[in-house]
Amino acid sequence: MNRRSFLVTASSLTLMQLLAGCNRASTAGVEVRLLEDSVPLQVLREFQRQVRSSQAINFSMSSQLADLFDLLQTWREKANGQQDDRPSRPFFRPRAAAPQQVANLMTLGDYWLTPAIQQNLIQPLDVEEIPGWEQLAEQEIWQTLVRRNQQGEPSETGEVWAAPYRWGTLMIAYRRDRLEENGIPEPTDWQDLWQPALQRRISLPDSPRSVIGLTLKHLGRSANTEDLTTLPNLLTELEALHQQTKFYSSEAYLQPLILGDTWMAVGWSTEILQVVERNQRIGAVVPAAGTLLTADLWVRPAVTANQETTPRPGAEQANSEQANSEQPSIDLSSLLREWIAFFWQPSIATQLSLLSFAASPIFTGVDPAQIPAALANTPLLPSPEVLQASEFLLPLSDDAIDQYQQVWLQVRQ
Repeated sequence: MNRRSFLVTASSLTLMQLLAGCNRASTAGVEVRLLEDSVPLQVLREFQRQVRSSQAINFSMSSQLADLFDLLQTWREKANGQQDDRPSRPFFRPRAAAPQQVANLMTLGDYWLTPAIQQNLIQPLDVEEIPGWEQLAEQEIWQTLVRRNQQGEPSETGEVWAAPYRWGTLMIAYRRDRLEENGIPEPTDWQDLWQPALQRRISLPDSPRSVIGLTLKHLGRSANTEDLTTLPNLLTELEALHQQTKFYSSEAYLQPLILGDTWMAVGWSTEILQVVERNQRIGAVVPAAGTLLTADLWVRPAVTANQETTPRPGAEQANSEQANSEQPSIDLSSLLREWIAFFWQPSIATQLSLLSFAASPIFTGVDPAQIPAALANTPLLPSPEVLQASEFLLPLSDDAIDQYQQVWLQVRQ
């Protein structure tokens, strides 16, 4: 099994075909809302094949993680009888109208987990009996991410608020040919961004947490450092990095790299590795000093808290005898557990990792010899040493947030 053979198979298929088929077959049932392209078509079809009750699942998609968080807010406000009069997010397209049907389970990016808990937009998940959880429960990296208190802060005694199904890294993409032509070694660590030969030749994310975070990793510190004043050389390093930077962008950074306008670009592996797959001039590396991590999570909207069963599609049209014998109610909690557990199966996790350019959480903290050959020694899975030095961006105190913003503004002015 290799990623390229999967992609060739996938080229004639679209996720929309499956979604249309599911929704034609069922106008009621369990609602699962996905981040577009985060769950490949083949994986959804395999779930349908394995789980008999999958005919009762309706899938829908959102193209951006930020839109999924917006939906959670809108659903909560409508449940409370409030009108959504919040302004659209600055620098983003206008807020999309929320679908009428609230999702029973949906994708949420780890960045939005804290505000989702704080605003009572999601509810805890009962994962203890889900097959595969026992492996994740032994790993600090996942427990720190998903086990939170009511304020959304990591807590060893907190409840589990999310179930991870894929993750990625902040990495460096680079033009192999441009570096070779100019006698510049291929990068291996964050420090390579500061090379004088790369002045005005790199792009960085337009994100203070990401840029300050990678600089903290470069300095051997945590990306979640609370008090930046303890690092007197941080501002100097950031200002030097700013001089290397041609532009800041979290979205439009790959095209300039492909065109050769930049020689290195910092971005997320889920985007970069797709380009590496089809462009041999582009290389990518996870910095050896450790990096920032990101994850897509399954969460359950709070407004579905009291919905434990739902009729099977078509049950309302059947007579009572048929409804009792052939169209029983769906055990919602059981079906959602099946869905989450499905993504932690080794074969499905491998397929998901190869097709979605993001690794499954079940492949962290395991013996490298147990990693599937198709995933071993690829940028998808950093070495255990690099992963040990990496971290998710966790919530900061209000004072720390102010510090980060002040430093960011000072560097960018």
